[in-house]
Amino acid sequence: MVSHSNNYVYLYGRLTKFNMSRINQLRKYKKHLEERYRSLVETANDYKYEDECKSDRSAFKAMKILEKLNRIKYLDEDVSNTVM
Repeated sequence: MVSHSNNYVYLYGRLTKFNMSRINQLRKYKKHLEERYRSLVETANDYKYEDECKSDRSAFKAMKILEKLNRIKYLDEDVSNTVM
C-alpha cells in the first residue's frame, strides 16, 4: 500500500522521505532495467530457433525484470505526484 503527503511516502508500513536524489536513483534504476529487458527480449528472439534453452532462459529473465519494472513504474508515478 502506498499513500503520500508532501515529500513523504507511506510504503509497506514505513514512512519514507523521498528527496530528489532518491527519485533520480529510482529513475536511473528504471532506465537500467528497461535496457536490460530490451536486451533479454532481443536475445530470446535471436536464439528462438538456434538454441531453445538459451532463448527460454532469456525470456524468463525478461519476465522477472518486467515484474520489477512494473513495481518501479508504479512507485515512480506515485512519488512524482507527491513531489509536484
